[in-house]
Amino acid sequence: MKIAIYPGSFDPITNGHLDVLKTSAGIFDKVIIAVAKNSEKHAFLTVEERVNLIRESILHIKNVEVDTFDGLTIEYARKKSAQVLIRGLRAVSDFEYEMQLSQTNSALAPDIQTVFLITKPEYNFISSSTVREILLNKGDISKFVPQPVFEYLNKR
Repeated sequence: MKIAIYPGSFDPITNGHLDVLKTSAGIFDKVIIAVAKNSEKHAFLTVEERVNLIRESILHIKNVEVDTFDGLTIEYARKKSAQVLIRGLRAVSDFEYEMQLSQTNSALAPDIQTVFLITKPEYNFISSSTVREILLNKGDISKFVPQPVFEYLNKR
């Protein structure tokens, strides 16, 4: 069984994240969305809120599960017996950071591969930070996030 980890903060999950996830779910037997408990970042949503919103947003994708982790992503991947890390790319500007991260992970765990998946063009500009900025300025985020996220954030 090919298991892939899709790690990130997902604060909040966007339609771009879902695009990468749907592609991943079509390639791998099982995909685990691993929500990072990163104490270094000032989170907009709690880890619990993020996990719940992701679960509500992926009900239609059967071979995906949601989990949380802290520490090194590569150690979490080993714990879950994953062979692959999924990384989404929106634009060329993402590539340099992601390549550096991939090479570091490869040095730590040469047996775990990183797969880069490119989002569809209509999602290239969407990021969690952009969604937060639009929301905080009372803009419409409905085109950028799954329906459960849109509803939750508008009530919050």
